[in-house]
Amino acid sequence: MHCPFCGTPDTRVIDSRLSPEGDRVRRRRECTRCAIRFTTYEIAELTLPRIVKQDQRRAAFDSAKLRAGMLKALEKRPVAMAAIEAAIQRIEHKARATGERELSSRQLGEWVMDELRQLDQVGYVRFASVYRSFQDINAFREEIERLQQAAAAQPTDNSCS
Repeated sequence: MHCPFCGTPDTRVIDSRLSPEGDRVRRRRECTRCAIRFTTYEIAELTLPRIVKQDQRRAAFDSAKLRAGMLKALEKRPVAMAAIEAAIQRIEHKARATGERELSSRQLGEWVMDELRQLDQVGYVRFASVYRSFQDINAFREEIERLQQAAAAQPTDNSCS
Protein backbone atom coordinates (compact mmCIF):
# COMPACT_ATOMS: atom_id res chain seq x y z
CA MET A 1 0.00 0.00 0.00
CA HIS A 2 1.30 3.46 -0.91
CA CYS A 3 1.82 5.96 1.89
CA PRO A 4 -0.86 8.69 1.55
CA PHE A 5 1.59 11.28 2.89
CA CYS A 6 4.84 10.76 0.96
CA GLY A 7 3.77 8.28 -1.74
CA THR A 8 6.31 5.60 -0.87
CA PRO A 9 5.05 2.22 -2.13
CA ASP A 10 6.36 0.40 0.94
CA THR A 11 4.37 0.43 4.19
CA ARG A 12 4.19 -2.17 6.93
CA VAL A 13 1.25 -3.43 8.96
CA ILE A 14 1.64 -2.74 12.68
CA ASP A 15 -1.72 -4.07 13.92
CA SER A 16 -4.76 -5.83 12.41
CA ARG A 17 -8.17 -6.15 14.03
CA LEU A 18 -11.54 -7.44 12.93
CA SER A 19 -14.34 -4.85 13.08
CA PRO A 20 -17.10 -5.46 15.66
CA GLU A 21 -19.49 -6.34 12.81
CA GLY A 22 -16.98 -8.86 11.46
CA ASP A 23 -17.28 -7.55 7.91
CA ARG A 24 -13.94 -5.73 7.58
CA VAL A 25 -10.39 -5.68 8.88
CA ARG A 26 -8.87 -2.53 10.38
CA ARG A 27 -5.13 -2.25 9.81
CA ARG A 28 -2.70 0.23 11.37
CA ARG A 29 0.15 0.86 8.97
CA GLU A 30 3.43 2.72 9.15
CA CYS A 31 5.37 4.18 6.24
CA THR A 32 8.92 2.82 6.05
CA ARG A 33 10.17 6.15 4.72
CA CYS A 34 8.43 8.96 6.63
CA ALA A 35 7.32 6.84 9.65
CA ILE A 36 3.81 8.34 9.68
CA ARG A 37 1.10 5.94 10.82
CA PHE A 38 -2.33 5.64 9.23
CA THR A 39 -5.35 3.33 9.24
CA THR A 40 -6.75 1.32 6.36
CA TYR A 41 -9.85 -0.87 6.15
CA GLU A 42 -10.06 -4.04 4.13
CA ILE A 43 -13.49 -5.24 3.00
CA ALA A 44 -14.64 -7.97 0.66
CA GLU A 45 -15.53 -6.56 -2.71
CA LEU A 46 -18.96 -7.88 -3.51
CA THR A 47 -20.86 -6.64 -6.50
CA LEU A 48 -24.27 -5.15 -6.09
CA PRO A 49 -26.93 -5.74 -8.74
CA ARG A 50 -27.71 -3.11 -11.34
CA ILE A 51 -30.92 -1.18 -10.77
CA VAL A 52 -33.66 -1.42 -13.40
CA LYS A 53 -35.57 1.87 -13.40
CA GLN A 54 -39.27 2.15 -14.21
CA ASP A 55 -38.47 3.31 -17.75
CA GLN A 56 -36.29 0.16 -18.13
CA ARG A 57 -32.96 2.06 -18.04
CA ARG A 58 -30.22 0.31 -16.08
CA ALA A 59 -28.00 2.07 -13.57
CA ALA A 60 -25.31 0.98 -11.16
CA PHE A 61 -26.35 0.54 -7.53
CA ASP A 62 -25.33 3.84 -5.93
CA SER A 63 -24.92 3.76 -2.15
CA ALA A 64 -24.30 7.52 -2.11
CA LYS A 65 -27.65 8.14 -3.82
CA LEU A 66 -29.36 5.77 -1.40
CA ARG A 67 -27.75 7.57 1.55
CA ALA A 68 -28.70 11.01 0.15
CA GLY A 69 -32.34 9.98 -0.25
CA MET A 70 -32.55 8.62 3.27
CA LEU A 71 -30.79 11.66 4.74
CA LYS A 72 -33.19 13.97 2.91
CA ALA A 73 -36.19 12.08 4.33
CA LEU A 74 -34.67 12.15 7.81
CA GLU A 75 -33.50 15.77 7.68
CA LYS A 76 -33.92 17.48 11.08
CA ARG A 77 -35.18 14.24 12.63
CA PRO A 78 -33.68 12.67 15.78
CA VAL A 79 -32.09 9.68 14.06
CA ALA A 80 -28.45 8.77 14.69
CA MET A 81 -26.11 8.48 11.71
CA ALA A 82 -25.09 5.05 12.98
CA ALA A 83 -28.71 3.87 12.66
CA ILE A 84 -28.94 5.27 9.12
CA GLU A 85 -25.65 3.60 8.11
CA ALA A 86 -26.86 0.30 9.60
CA ALA A 87 -30.09 0.58 7.57
CA ILE A 88 -28.10 1.24 4.40
CA GLN A 89 -25.93 -1.80 5.08
CA ARG A 90 -29.04 -3.96 5.59
CA ILE A 91 -30.44 -2.76 2.25
CA GLU A 92 -27.13 -3.46 0.49
CA HIS A 93 -27.03 -6.91 2.11
CA LYS A 94 -30.56 -7.67 0.86
CA ALA A 95 -29.57 -6.54 -2.64
CA ARG A 96 -26.50 -8.81 -2.66
CA ALA A 97 -28.42 -11.69 -1.10
CA THR A 98 -30.88 -11.79 -4.00
CA GLY A 99 -28.09 -13.28 -6.09
CA GLU A 100 -29.54 -11.50 -9.08
CA ARG A 101 -27.64 -9.31 -11.52
CA GLU A 102 -30.49 -6.83 -11.68
CA LEU A 103 -32.92 -5.44 -9.13
CA SER A 104 -36.00 -3.34 -9.80
CA SER A 105 -36.02 0.20 -8.46
CA ARG A 106 -39.47 -0.57 -7.06
CA GLN A 107 -38.07 -3.36 -4.86
CA LEU A 108 -35.23 -1.13 -3.71
CA GLY A 109 -37.71 1.64 -2.85
CA GLU A 110 -39.81 -0.78 -0.81
CA TRP A 111 -36.74 -1.86 1.17
CA VAL A 112 -35.88 1.78 1.84
CA MET A 113 -39.43 2.46 3.06
CA ASP A 114 -39.31 -0.62 5.32
CA GLU A 115 -36.09 0.65 6.90
CA LEU A 116 -37.40 4.22 7.25
CA ARG A 117 -40.62 2.96 8.84
CA GLN A 118 -38.49 1.34 11.56
CA LEU A 119 -36.21 4.37 11.99
CA ASP A 120 -38.65 7.28 11.99
CA GLN A 121 -42.28 7.46 10.91
CA VAL A 122 -42.05 11.11 9.83
CA GLY A 123 -39.05 10.29 7.64
CA TYR A 124 -40.97 7.34 6.25
CA VAL A 125 -43.96 9.49 5.29
CA ARG A 126 -41.65 12.09 3.71
CA PHE A 127 -39.96 9.44 1.58
CA ALA A 128 -43.23 7.69 0.72
CA SER A 129 -44.80 10.98 -0.37
CA VAL A 130 -42.12 11.43 -3.02
CA TYR A 131 -41.65 7.76 -3.89
CA ARG A 132 -45.37 7.10 -4.31
CA SER A 133 -46.09 10.57 -5.77
CA PHE A 134 -48.76 11.65 -3.31
CA GLN A 135 -51.07 14.02 -5.15
CA ASP A 136 -53.04 15.53 -2.27
CA ILE A 137 -53.51 15.65 1.50
CA ASN A 138 -55.74 12.56 1.42
CA ALA A 139 -52.81 10.41 0.28
CA PHE A 140 -50.85 11.62 3.32
CA ARG A 141 -53.81 10.94 5.60
CA GLU A 142 -54.26 7.40 4.24
CA GLU A 143 -50.56 6.59 4.73
CA ILE A 144 -50.60 7.96 8.29
CA GLU A 145 -53.73 5.92 9.06
CA ARG A 146 -51.95 2.78 7.76
CA LEU A 147 -49.01 3.54 10.06
CA GLN A 148 -51.34 4.02 13.03
CA GLN A 149 -53.17 0.76 12.29
CA ALA A 150 -49.88 -1.13 11.99
CA ALA A 151 -48.67 0.35 15.29
CA ALA A 152 -51.93 -0.57 17.03
CA ALA A 153 -51.75 -4.12 15.68
CA GLN A 154 -48.25 -4.72 17.07
CA PRO A 155 -48.26 -6.41 20.47
CA THR A 156 -46.68 -4.39 23.27
CA ASP A 157 -44.50 -5.89 25.96
CA ASN A 158 -45.85 -4.64 29.29
CA SER A 159 -44.00 -7.18 31.41
CA CYS A 160 -41.86 -5.87 34.24
CA SER A 161 -38.27 -7.04 34.37
